[in-house]
Amino acid sequence: MTFFKALQRDSWVKPFLRHYKKTLWLAIFLGILTFICASGLMFISGYLITKSATPPENILLVYVPIVLTRAFGIFRPLLHYLERLTSHNWVFKMTSEFRKKMYDSLEQDAVFFNNKYRLGDILGLLSEDVAHIQNLYLRTLFPFFTVCGLYVFISLGLGIISPLFALWMLVLYGLLVVALPLWSVLVNGARQEYEKKVKNSLYLDLTDNVLGVADWIFSERTGDYIKRHEENEAKLLDAQAKMRKFERKRDLVGQLIFLAIILSVLVWATNRFGGSQSEASNWIAAFVLCVFPMADAFMPLSNAAQETNVYLDSIERLNKLPQPKESQKISQVITEPLTLKISGVTFAYSDGHRDILQGINLTLTPKEKLAILGRSGSGKSTLASLIRGDLVPTKGQITLNGIDVTEFGDEIAKYIGVIHQTPYLFNTTIVNNVRLGNEAASDQEVWDVLKRVGLEKLIKKLPQGLETMVDEAGLRFSGGERHRLALARILLKDAPIIILDEPTVGLDPITERALVKTFMEVLQDKTLIWITHHLQGVDQMDKIIFIEDGEIVLQGSPAKLSQNKRYQKLKQIDEGY
Repeated sequence: MTFFKALQRDSWVKPFLRHYKKTLWLAIFLGILTFICASGLMFISGYLITKSATPPENILLVYVPIVLTRAFGIFRPLLHYLERLTSHNWVFKMTSEFRKKMYDSLEQDAVFFNNKYRLGDILGLLSEDVAHIQNLYLRTLFPFFTVCGLYVFISLGLGIISPLFALWMLVLYGLLVVALPLWSVLVNGARQEYEKKVKNSLYLDLTDNVLGVADWIFSERTGDYIKRHEENEAKLLDAQAKMRKFERKRDLVGQLIFLAIILSVLVWATNRFGGSQSEASNWIAAFVLCVFPMADAFMPLSNAAQETNVYLDSIERLNKLPQPKESQKISQVITEPLTLKISGVTFAYSDGHRDILQGINLTLTPKEKLAILGRSGSGKSTLASLIRGDLVPTKGQITLNGIDVTEFGDEIAKYIGVIHQTPYLFNTTIVNNVRLGNEAASDQEVWDVLKRVGLEKLIKKLPQGLETMVDEAGLRFSGGERHRLALARILLKDAPIIILDEPTVGLDPITERALVKTFMEVLQDKTLIWITHHLQGVDQMDKIIFIEDGEIVLQGSPAKLSQNKRYQKLKQIDEGY
């Protein structure tokens, strides 16, 4: 009941059921026909075998059963194949859109990803939960609806022949449809839910600990880590062993119920057709044999039902994600030069107790260079996210040539490029990594931007040049080289406004100075917003602002601020005097 209540509130699973309902019903109908053909094949085969065992006076007496046997024999695998093809095609189409919806949902919070989600949670969503939603359709909903259709078909079919016997079959099959699945949900369902929680815990611990393995080693606590991991793994194995033990017991009970069904059909058929000795064995064999294929339909239902608790957890986790917003594209044509205006911007998180930014006013003219300084947590990166339109101000507005930046959607990348602290390089070729800025760029254009960022000679020395593979996360290159490759992407994109979000953090002083020099030379014809927490190189900017506790406390040109005592003191501290 909890599972169905969760489905009532669900906004992730039900929409796909409605969207592809015709294909869904077709798959269920084909599934029902498959089992009907399987039973029909056994029914006719039983009749044909016993009829052929008694010497017929004419071959025509068994000609019709022979034709029907061939028909059912052909249609059973054909319908089964079509049912599998239809159901899996439906599920794969659904899950592809499902994954896209989930990625779009997570992308909305990508700016604050590390603050809201742990890596283990994301791995759980991407691997466990999507797989469980896929299994929800393939292993639970499809079999359940198919069995319900067969249950109705068997009850109505036998009801026409013998109402009392149909009522008895209704009870026996009801044990397989209701009693055994309910037993499985109550006993093994809770264990499966516990198993999933332990798995999610292992995801969290493993990812967090692997990423922080150096801390375990330096603190000489590797034994504690291994011990804790082994304890969690032992809990998982123990839960799985208990589940397998219960499943063996439950399957035995199910097989005994099927034995009761077979014996009941045997007794009924004997009483029904025993009066005509010449035909009795034919019909008895036919009715008894047609029961056997039903085991393939009814027996897996209990195992599918117990997994609803696992699906419940996945559905609840997915429904906690925000609904993705439809991508908005601006209809107006924006042409350079571009003026960025920040008017009375205040921002606070929905669960925050204070404003991160308060009343920020700023105008950035074309090709102007702005440095935004402040301590960590002062709101610098939040302001960058607001400028990009990734966040919406609580109050105020940020416009680009008079148009609110939030209206651009993904198109904002055409006008504003960003280089982060740790630019990511993908495990593909150098040229593919650089072409992320412009997929249509030629090799010559790629070489041109690599030359501008000072990487041409380095890349040409590599054995395969542009086709050299970049290791995962760009580990083949140093920090400064990764930033230069990211700059090459931006240049290839040719966005008029560039945000440098603390790109020199973690670099040694020599690399930092060289990188800053490259930025200033290469981006001299761009509007530049440089977010940093220290003053190295800011004298080359046109304007400097200091943000403290969400407010601008100092602003002006480097020459003007050099006369300010507070600026002088900050610069002395930054330079180590």
